[in-house]
Amino acid sequence: MNKLTHTDTEGKAVMVDIGTKIIQQRVARAAGSIMLAPETIKLLKENSIKKGDALTVAQLAGIASAKKTSELIPLCHNILLENIKVELKVTDSGVSAESEVRTTGKTGVEMEALTAVSLALLTVYDMCKAVDKQMVISEIRLTEKLKL
Repeated sequence: MNKLTHTDTEGKAVMVDIGTKIIQQRVARAAGSIMLAPETIKLLKENSIKKGDALTVAQLAGIASAKKTSELIPLCHNILLENIKVELKVTDSGVSAESEVRTTGKTGVEMEALTAVSLALLTVYDMCKAVDKQMVISEIRLTEKLKL
């Protein structure tokens, strides 16, 4: 098993020093889903949620949250993001979300990709909570991490 990177020799939390790492193009992709009641899925497909266009609002929340990841997760580096994509699709069981985040830098963007998916799905939850009390957000995961 590999050693944790965010702890010192005494097990205390530390920020990883990326000063000696090389600058590389980096890409991370993440995915997740939210299970919804059939009636809620119908409302989303018809764009009839009372709060408005839930999928567009969720997409924008995902993009905005990726930009704020270093403010939300204490040991994340503040890095320049070159591109953020968030896509949401209505499925037979709810909504699936996927993100892709790109940078050229010394550290990866997996936390930004995961944050984008998480906040997009939380926004779907917020937009639909008045009509669906049984929603379940699940399977948020990193699907790919690349150094180009």
